[in-house]
Amino acid sequence: MRNMKKYGLLWLLAAVAWLLLVPGMFHGRGTDVWYTDRVAVIAYHHIDDHTQGDVTITTARFRGQLTDLLQRGYHFISLQQFRDFMAGGQLPPNAVLVTFDDGYRSFYTNAYPILKELNIPAVNFVITKDLEHPDQSLIPSLSRDQIRFMTREMKDIDAQCHSDSLHDRAPDGGPLLTSRLPKDGGAEDLPQFEQRITDDTKACVNKLKELYDRPVDAYAYPFGYYDEQSIALLRKAGIRYGFTTASGLTGRDADPMQIPRINAGSPFVKENSLNNLIIKSISRKSS
Repeated sequence: MRNMKKYGLLWLLAAVAWLLLVPGMFHGRGTDVWYTDRVAVIAYHHIDDHTQGDVTITTARFRGQLTDLLQRGYHFISLQQFRDFMAGGQLPPNAVLVTFDDGYRSFYTNAYPILKELNIPAVNFVITKDLEHPDQSLIPSLSRDQIRFMTREMKDIDAQCHSDSLHDRAPDGGPLLTSRLPKDGGAEDLPQFEQRITDDTKACVNKLKELYDRPVDAYAYPFGYYDEQSIALLRKAGIRYGFTTASGLTGRDADPMQIPRINAGSPFVKENSLNNLIIKSISRKSS
């Protein structure tokens, strides 16, 4: 019996020593610095437990992804912190900005309670024409009152632009933001095209400014399509930050109108694999 206790103690000591010597045994939990002076902007669309789709995940998956990142030592930042960073300010390591596209009502009913519970900031890029009749869009959209409530209750919840009515396709299949529409038997001339894009952007900005008193100067490109001309027109209408669908991390020297984002809202991104997507993006050059 004495020998058994002796060998048991030796085994325990050996096991502890092995755990201490094996590198990475507890890698990625709470204290690791994956990157500094960069931001991982992650993108979602629809959070729903009853429908399936390429950009839809369940509330459990959403909560699991965010909780996993928190446990690994990621720090969630607000849009204002992102602005300050791009202007030269400092951020904590492993900084993450959470974004949503399309302004679906599920942000209010399913995502927002989790964000509030975990105290995580987020930005929703809203299609503002849907504010008029939020129940009539293909997927129910946020109402004005819901946006007012969230942005007042949590100072780090933001509503920004996903266009007013440009989230659609032209007759030739091209994105409205970059395509000239048929007009008078031909196509829009350049001044008409520029006026349409500028007017739409100003309409989006003004509708959101009516709902809360923070800056509205960020824009997620519909379908991820943009070009130099559309960037110039958005800037003319007051947009300072453009968010793309290209994957990567954002450094301070990145083009503020071409901010990359990592797609976190796919059903193929499991709770513990969003971290892998971020790590994979670290080596990519910020665009």
